[in-house]
Amino acid sequence: MTNINILQAPYIHPTRRNHAIEHATIHILSARFPGKGMGGHSNPTGFFIIGDLPTEQVREAVTEALARLKNGEARLAIHPGCGTNYAVTGGLAALAALYGFIGTKNTRERIERLPLVTILAALAFMLGQSLGPVLQQKVTTDADPGDLAIVDIYPITSRLHRVVTR
Repeated sequence: MTNINILQAPYIHPTRRNHAIEHATIHILSARFPGKGMGGHSNPTGFFIIGDLPTEQVREAVTEALARLKNGEARLAIHPGCGTNYAVTGGLAALAALYGFIGTKNTRERIERLPLVTILAALAFMLGQSLGPVLQQKVTTDADPGDLAIVDIYPITSRLHRVVTR
């Protein structure tokens, strides 16, 4: 029987690698443009950088990000503003809140449970803040770009750049 690793599957693995380079790029751009809002979105064929940034600066940051990941700077693949963090934290808090309401039959019982539900949601929120980066590292990014290469970097608008990889 052959072991199948879903994280190495076509479409998933290239997306994870692109996600890591996207994060590394945003780390580099954030250091160059402190306080400037930016974000990204990855897919199997590359990623987008969102923010009012000069194309040449995006190009330099992407090139540096890929080189630094290839040199082993895996920490660049993890970003505190990643949607993984928000999804994990929000999801755990919601599940904890739902759990706190199990067995309630009416509005009065639910109101009486609000202090418990608040505590459960807060604990889940704290757990999510620690779990999000771990999931980034283990699941949603791959800090080893391997043979991944940058094909093109171009502006779509003044606030959106496309990075194409292969």
